[in-house]
Amino acid sequence: MRSRVGGTGRVTVDDCRLAYRRAGTDGSPIVLLHGGGIDDSQLSWHETIPRLARTHQVYAIDWPGYGDSRGHIDHTIPAYVDLLESVFDALDLEEATLVGLSMGGATALGYALEQPDRVAKLALVGSYGLGPRVPVGSVWKTLAMIPGMNDLGWAALGSTRESALLGLSSVVATPSSLSDEFLEDFRTRAKRAGSGQAFEAFQRNEISIRGTARTDFTGELSTLEAPTLLVHGEEDPLFPVAWSRRAASTIPEAELAVFDNCGHWVPIEEPVQFNDRLGTFLESGC
Repeated sequence: MRSRVGGTGRVTVDDCRLAYRRAGTDGSPIVLLHGGGIDDSQLSWHETIPRLARTHQVYAIDWPGYGDSRGHIDHTIPAYVDLLESVFDALDLEEATLVGLSMGGATALGYALEQPDRVAKLALVGSYGLGPRVPVGSVWKTLAMIPGMNDLGWAALGSTRESALLGLSSVVATPSSLSDEFLEDFRTRAKRAGSGQAFEAFQRNEISIRGTARTDFTGELSTLEAPTLLVHGEEDPLFPVAWSRRAASTIPEAELAVFDNCGHWVPIEEPVQFNDRLGTFLESGC
């Protein structure tokens, strides 16, 4: 296979100027979709991109308002699904494997249900959209409705290493295991003006004051055609591991990988194990 030099690119779709990271060979394409909060394609996938690029074309997208992407969009899963369709068209992707984390997982799942002929395989990592109620949803909704509250919270996370570790303790199982490089990258993003505005809009649009999720695909999982890998941290404090276990028992072609002593951010908390398990799934005939 002919190697290609990795790099970054931009594509304009649906009034959004989207940035993406590109790496890999002439193998089959994989699209990586990051989650919400303080995140982007480089933060969540910096360990995964080079591993997948050994044998695949890799595209890691920044959602609007995250990373280097800009543009106005209704921050909901249906809007992201529509945007992903435009991204496929703009990048000339007839078919690709989708790997989605959290919010990105729900988007990948929604797209696979709507466009089954364009999704070869699907990996859902700590995915939103697999249950009717988010345990921390009421808190998310409340914070999103108080003007300036999220901005203050993100700025505080970026202020010191200790603040970042404290904030991340509500997401990951063992914050002390995170590398200094990752913590510095996280803090840099948290300190950017307006860094949490896209996720704040998502919270307002997707979660009710009682924590009910606007997006819940559980009733459609039995119709999913793509072979699917569900990955979840046993101690995920945001979306229960029971969601993925239930989904694995419903999706026709499904595999389940649960990581012990791991929270919500599996690719960051357990990068080696995660990349190995994802690689095995991609190479299998399932």
